[in-house]
Amino acid sequence: MSVITPELLSRFDVPGPRYTSYPTADRFVQAFGEADYIQALTKRQLGAVGKQPPLSLYVHIPFCESLCYYCACNKIITKHKEQAATYLHYLKQEVALHTRHLGRGQAVSQLHLGGGTPTFLSDAQLRQLMALLREHFVFAPGGEYSVEVDPRTVDESRLAVLAELGFNRLSFGVQDFDPDVQKAVHRLQPADQVFQLVEAARCMGFESVNVDLIYGLPLQTPQSFERTLAQVKQLHPERIALYAYAHLPERFKPQRRIHVHELPSAAGKVAMLSRSLDALTDAGYVYIGMDHFALPDDALAVAKRQGRLHRNFQGYSTQADCDLIALGVSSIGRIGTTYSQNAKTLEEYADLLDQGHFPVVRGLALTRDDLIRRSVIMALMCQGHLQYESINLAWLVDFKTLFAPELAQLEHMQAQGLVQLSETGIQVTAMGWFFVRGVAMVFDRYVQADRNRTRYSKII
Repeated sequence: MSVITPELLSRFDVPGPRYTSYPTADRFVQAFGEADYIQALTKRQLGAVGKQPPLSLYVHIPFCESLCYYCACNKIITKHKEQAATYLHYLKQEVALHTRHLGRGQAVSQLHLGGGTPTFLSDAQLRQLMALLREHFVFAPGGEYSVEVDPRTVDESRLAVLAELGFNRLSFGVQDFDPDVQKAVHRLQPADQVFQLVEAARCMGFESVNVDLIYGLPLQTPQSFERTLAQVKQLHPERIALYAYAHLPERFKPQRRIHVHELPSAAGKVAMLSRSLDALTDAGYVYIGMDHFALPDDALAVAKRQGRLHRNFQGYSTQADCDLIALGVSSIGRIGTTYSQNAKTLEEYADLLDQGHFPVVRGLALTRDDLIRRSVIMALMCQGHLQYESINLAWLVDFKTLFAPELAQLEHMQAQGLVQLSETGIQVTAMGWFFVRGVAMVFDRYVQADRNRTRYSKII
């Protein structure tokens, strides 16, 4: 990391999308609604009868018992568990609408429960949710079935229930082990509790445990975060997601409770990132890219080595591109060449379902240009290289002509050592991986035309 100079950072550490999709969700329009979504479902059902690729499912559980000040997720803070029962009622209606258009028995190879806090649901409610999904879909053997876990909401017996229900991957929200930092962001959780849960998960046979960390939080210092990293190395999870905190209080009200003067400086954040990369690499982790690390024998690291890495709304994945049905308030899905998003409030979500409608309120039908650029961006983000010929053959274009302005921009990045350009393609360098969002942004037609990028987090 020492080769990443302050000049490089000042030049390339700019706001930019995370590219869990292209175009990104901020480009969705309200003109895309229920009729467009039904048309996309119908095309899937009629396009290859009996041969549809497996689905991915995402279920958003918005409830949390307490507020974490850094959070930018769509959530509802409540201690009233009865709200979850009502929510499950509406999820049942939403699933039934999908079955009406797709039929029962669609194969599923990937499931992710996110939030909010999915483990806000009781054991009985989790069983009810999984029974609902299994009634309508067929879960393929060997699939990835994951759930986000707030360590404060589970014990070993609850982990056993998750294993019983078929989940094989867990993601623990840790953020930081330092008690002062935890207090500053209103998320107190003893390290011992996390260690006990991870050990229990291993004993129960979960295939992979992920730990989420955030650098750039209030009261963090490079020294304090090093202590957290030392504990994480001892914990030795299969995967680590290391995110930079993006302070955007004008967009996310909870962040207004964070004292700006307690946030680390830009230099402090860079030092944390630098030390994190060194520490995790020394501990044997493979840098997957875009904040993700994995042990060499984890499926994510294997997929990267074999060139099978993919990216979806949950981040990097080993699962091939597939249609994603997103259930629940504010969730985002992908069917065919369309993206869609559900209503962001419980009231609107429930009202639409009560009327018998899909709760889709906005989305996007991708143009041919969108699809070409998506294939370019995802190749760079997932494989770190791109061959012009592959795009030429897939889309019947001449890459060098179509993207002449973009290639000219990349020449400046090549001079900085971030990419290598050749007659046949583009290669992201080892150093360029840390700026890969910036490389992808060159091909983002929307971002290039948008001078107001403050809604995005910095790329480092």
